[in-house]
This record gives sequence, C-alpha cells and structure tokens, in this order.
Amino acid sequence: MGEHLLRDLSPQVLSVLVRRGADFAAAEDAVQDALMEAVRRWEGGMPDEPKGWLVTVAWRKFLDARRSASARAMREVAVTHEPAPGPAGQADDTLLLLSRCCHPALSPASAIALTLRAVGGLTTAQIARAFLVPESTMAQRISRAKRTLAGERFERPGDVRAVLRVLYLMFDHGFGGATDLAAEAIRLTRQLTASVPHDPEAAGLLALMLLHHARRAARLDASGDLVPLALQDRSRWDTAMITEGVELLQDALARDALGEYQVQAAIAALHDDAASADETDWSQILEWYDELVRIVPGNPVVELNRAVAVGYVDGPLAGLRQVEKLDAGLPRRDAVAAYLHEQAGNDGEAARLYAAAAQAATSSAEMAHLLKQAARLNRRARPGGGPSGTGSDGPVDRDGS
Repeated sequence: MGEHLLRDLSPQVLSVLVRRGADFAAAEDAVQDALMEAVRRWEGGMPDEPKGWLVTVAWRKFLDARRSASARAMREVAVTHEPAPGPAGQADDTLLLLSRCCHPALSPASAIALTLRAVGGLTTAQIARAFLVPESTMAQRISRAKRTLAGERFERPGDVRAVLRVLYLMFDHGFGGATDLAAEAIRLTRQLTASVPHDPEAAGLLALMLLHHARRAARLDASGDLVPLALQDRSRWDTAMITEGVELLQDALARDALGEYQVQAAIAALHDDAASADETDWSQILEWYDELVRIVPGNPVVELNRAVAVGYVDGPLAGLRQVEKLDAGLPRRDAVAAYLHEQAGNDGEAARLYAAAAQAATSSAEMAHLLKQAARLNRRARPGGGPSGTGSDGPVDRDGS
C-alpha cells in the first residue's frame, strides 16, 4: 500500500466530508480514523476504488462520533441523512477545502499551517519543522485555527484571491529543511489551477513559482553561501521548469485580464530568459514594474524592487532617490540602498548599509552574504587595501532577482 497514495487521498476525502456539512475538526478526525483502518485492512490488497472506500468509512466514523458525542435527537437525525451517492467533483472539493483553510478570519501563518495539514496532508511535526517551532506550538496553532472555523458552513468555494494570497505567502516563506514549503506551495497551486482552469491569476501564480523555483539549484554554492542572481551558474537552472512557467504565463496573458501575479511572473521570465546578467532587459523589467505599481499602488515592496530596476536603467543615483522615499524600516531597504551606493562610488556608505542590512537578515545565508559585502568594501577603503576581487554581487532578496 502506497504511503503517497494515502497522502493524496486524505485531503480529497476530507473535502467530501466538509462538502457534506461535516464540522472541519470532526471531519479530519474521521478521515484519520479511516486512514488507520485502511492501513490495517489494505495489507492484503487495496479495494478497486480506494477513495470511495475511504469516503464511506470516514463518513461512518463521523456519524458514529456525532451519535456518541451528542444526545440531542434532532441533531442526530440531521447528520444521519447521508446525501445521495454521486460523482464527487474533485476540482470543486479542492477549491472548497482550500477556501476554508484560507478563510479571512485566520492569520496568514494559521492559514498556511492549516492548509499544509488539511490539503497538503503533512503531519503537525513536519509543519513545525518547516516553521522552525516546537511541535506543541504548531499543534496549538492548528487547533486554534480549527476553533476559529468551528460552526462555519462552506457550501460554495470562497474567494480565489484569498487562496492565491496564502499560497503565495507559503511559497515566499522560504526553502530548506525536511519540509520544503516552496515545493508544497507549487503542488497545491497546481491543484488550484486544475480547479479553476480559466483563472489567469491562478495560472500566473503557478508560473511565478516555477520561474523562481527553477533557479533553486544555483542559489547556494558548495559551502552553503548565498549566490546572488548576477553570479549564478545559469546552466544549473531547470530549463524544463522555466519552459513550463513561460507557457503558463503566455496562456494567462492571452486572456487579457492582467493581475499582479502575472506581472511578477513576466518579470521573473525576463530574468530567466537572459543568457547572462549583462543581457538582462532591465528597460522591459522597469516597464513591468510600472504596470505592477498601477495594479497594486502603494505597495512598498514593489516600490523597492522597482528602485533596483530604475538603478539599472537610469543610474544608481536615480534608484537611490526612489529608495529614499520609502520607510527606513522596510525589509531589504538597506541592502538595496547599499548596492546602489556602491554603484555610485560611495563605498563607505555602502559598507555601513550592508552591515546594517545584515543585522535584519531573515536567514543565516543572507546575513553571511551581506557581511561579506561590507567586509569587502571596508578592505577596499583601507589605505593599501587594493581591489578585493569582483565588484558588488547585486542586491539580495528572496529569489535573487
């Protein structure tokens, strides 16, 4: 019996129970009981329709639990009227379950955790390792999320935009560890695009993830040090993943309903299309950032990334003028300003800002990279220090672009 099969079937069965009106927490308990029974009974061979078997057993487990937990006859009568059997719309069920896990009442961290647990099929321990928190802490977070949703009825899928936002944040959370949140986000976004095949933003988000994830193998060197985009060995990029991402993006753009994820994917595609850093079409990237500012006005992260493009197109001083308009506490602001100051020849200020950015780095690899840049410039500034090798590696962000 395949462990992967059970993991894939678990959220599908949970979706059916939720669609039938089962309370989220009770439905999950019933599914877990059904999975345990499957482990015991399937050793001699799986049934012809394993999903149907699990749905039947899980629904019975749910009904049994409700009967034993409540003596109120009316409620028991209501839940024992099982809906008539029929084809289970897996696409609708997937979107329904994702919508429930991404409910606006939940914090982003809770929504991601619940999505990984209910739809991704990960254990609480795996999710805790991904978030670098104790398992007990993650268990409490997931329990609170379930309590928040208690009593909510989801007869129709919710806003796809809310689901996209959670999946984007999941991907943006980072890489590494035994549980790869980026890979999980891609897997779940694939499920979502199958549920809403005509939604250009769902396709745009999947394209964005693939175009960034394609560079993953080149992001760290053999010592585990961060390699910025400008210095990455592009032969290590996953060309098949890039091709898939570009095709998805082209199909989405052809629907003439431009959204922020499609624009971000277009920017990523321009980076991936360049044979070398020097061949990057920064003018076109800046045009896409201008479009992104129009779609999501007032977003400081977008403005900061746009400042990098301005620095390449109009010069570092022009880029710095854009950075100076942004809040001093904005993440990565110091790193971007440091890079632009270095390009403008202000090595002392650049070194100071690289060091300041290192103190706010969100990973040890990023911190080490920024401290290395500061040390390089400080050595160059000392009398007799001389050149220290290549120039700046470029600004650092989540994906190196």
